[in-house]
Amino acid sequence: MLKTRVVKIGGNELDRPEWLATCARALKPLEPLVVVHGGGQAVSTLSRRLDLPVERRGGVRVTTAAVAEVVELVLAGPANRVVVAALREAELDAIGLSGVDGGLLTARPATGAAGGLGHVGEIAAVRASLLESLLLAGLTPVIAPVAPGPEGGLPFNVNADAAAAAVAGALGAAELLFISDVPGVQLDGVVQPSLAAGEIETLIELGAATDGMAVKLRAAAAALRDGVRAVRIGDVRLLGHPSAGTRIVAAAVQPA
Repeated sequence: MLKTRVVKIGGNELDRPEWLATCARALKPLEPLVVVHGGGQAVSTLSRRLDLPVERRGGVRVTTAAVAEVVELVLAGPANRVVVAALREAELDAIGLSGVDGGLLTARPATGAAGGLGHVGEIAAVRASLLESLLLAGLTPVIAPVAPGPEGGLPFNVNADAAAAAVAGALGAAELLFISDVPGVQLDGVVQPSLAAGEIETLIELGAATDGMAVKLRAAAAALRDGVRAVRIGDVRLLGHPSAGTRIVAAAVQPA
């Protein structure tokens, strides 16, 4: 199979056309690839307009049924379209999908959802054969991370970092890249060139990694457990510089 990269893009950057265009141009040389996107700012904006609550716990959106409808509307609609359009402008043959399309993703209630997160899911299955067929056809799948349960119904809100990790694991991806507006994992203000997966929970417990970064780190560790060969976290420089950002490694980094 092709040596595929999975790239998750998200954060505030999706609201910045110039950033998205720069990112799309930098992605072109990395084909074949699968893109998973977020869109939390747009979801929050529309939720507020509709007088719906905007709340996060541990970096995860609290999702009532009404908020879940907004998540699907935004992520599978304008957020997906904007990313697809930017990639196509950069001459990537992008095709937009949500987790519902073709049975691409199946979810189950996320651990902890019973504790007040609401209609939040985690990926239970990925139809990797569909993605592989699209990649072999020269297409670039762009995935909005909403996914139905096995019985269908209202799709779950799935964290985009966790969805990207599940997709990368299912594909046996050569690399998983988490791209946002931060240069990497910072400890005491210093970007770490590498970080052992075994250290992640300790960093979170100590408060050195919180909210969205904690979610990213846990997703990175899950991807490595699922067989992804390499994971990096950082900004758009990840796309042009193999040493940029923070590399998450499966084994503890040995001291020199």
